[in-house]
Amino acid sequence: MPQTNPIPPGFRTVTPHLVLKDAGTAIDWYKKALGAEETCRMPGPNGAGVMHGEIRIGDSPIMLADEFPGLALKAPTSLGGSTICVHLYVTDCDAVFKRAIAAGAKPTMPPTDMFWGDRYAKFTDPFGHEWSVGTHKEDVPPEEMGKRAEEAMKQMCK
Repeated sequence: MPQTNPIPPGFRTVTPHLVLKDAGTAIDWYKKALGAEETCRMPGPNGAGVMHGEIRIGDSPIMLADEFPGLALKAPTSLGGSTICVHLYVTDCDAVFKRAIAAGAKPTMPPTDMFWGDRYAKFTDPFGHEWSVGTHKEDVPPEEMGKRAEEAMKQMCK
């Protein structure tokens, strides 16, 4: 019998799995706002909701599912906030941020050049999940990054 790879083709060692109140609408929103490609959508019991869905953003898969009664996993909108932030590396941080906001995301940090060498921004999607987007602009040597970080903290604490 042939050896099966323990990680399915197209997946990574770590794959986010988002729980939502309306995964079907979220999949459509991620396609519009983040350029996601839908790769799987399986209906829930009696055809209600999404039991399991998958999208791909760039080279990375993300699994999605609706919140279902009796399961411990809850959507951020049920919890009153998110406990994680999904980060995307993109070729144009400003354009992705702008597209997400135009599609209904709430901005939490505008695109900014950061001390670690990335152009970086954050937003909350309409389903309560936190996202950050970055474009790597500069490889910063560790000793320089330490100096820049110290200066950035001074500016933040004024």
